[in-house]
Amino acid sequence: MVPPPLRPSAASRRLDSAQLERKCLGKGDVVEQGMVERMSKYIHLTLGGFCVALGLIGAVLPVLPTTGFLIMAAFFFTKGSPRLRMWLLDHAHFGPLIRNWEETGAIPRRIKALSISMMAASFVICLILGLPAYVLIAQAVLMSAGAAYILTRPDN
Repeated sequence: MVPPPLRPSAASRRLDSAQLERKCLGKGDVVEQGMVERMSKYIHLTLGGFCVALGLIGAVLPVLPTTGFLIMAAFFFTKGSPRLRMWLLDHAHFGPLIRNWEETGAIPRRIKALSISMMAASFVICLILGLPAYVLIAQAVLMSAGAAYILTRPDN
């Protein structure tokens, strides 16, 4: 005849649950604050790099807003890479625009005029190409919202 199993005491049950937790998680598998910070840093770094890439493409293609993407890159680099953020802020061409935006939210008149004229040119090209009416309406509404935002920002 087999003896009945012994009931473990409360102390041994706690020890077993702690041992089980260590066995399941392992010492290095516990999510630490440092790991979350590193992940956040890499995510911000990746997003900042992506915005710089889009900004560089926008410098060549008039369809993408270069300065907007570089402002977002500077924001993401704040947590991702302070060195790259300083590189953007010290850049001879883009640095003053980014610093001006961060300090005052201002857009220079020349940039406002260029932005609005590029929006108008894009719309005219779409009209000439004969795009469907729903595309033209959507484009007009979105460009009008963008133009209104640009025009309501202060000048230098």
